[in-house]
Amino acid sequence: MLTPKEIAELIVQTLDNKKAQDIKLLKTHNITVLADYFAICTATSTTQLKTLSDEVEKVLKDKGEMPLRREGHRTGGWVLIDFGCVVVHLFLQEAREFYTLERLWSDAQDIDITDIVTQ
Repeated sequence: MLTPKEIAELIVQTLDNKKAQDIKLLKTHNITVLADYFAICTATSTTQLKTLSDEVEKVLKDKGEMPLRREGHRTGGWVLIDFGCVVVHLFLQEAREFYTLERLWSDAQDIDITDIVTQ
């Protein structure tokens, strides 16, 4: 069983491997009971949004971590995948600008992911 931090890092790596844009990892452990981490990124198209969603679910499933639920619409510009301790928010640019999660959760700790993603 993976720790919340390991799950979050695996999600970030998976998003990066599939060329997600502007990946953010927020540690929300001390400010909400919803999750320990939020992973947020932007997809460049609905096709990439589907690819990111499918790949995150596949990689985590291969490690024994099943999503508790999925919400959103790949064609509608956003997808949420809830792994319990980590919630993944996938957006097209317009939807990300509309929801502004980083501003909404500005009290969360912004985790430096430079050691997680490829340079």
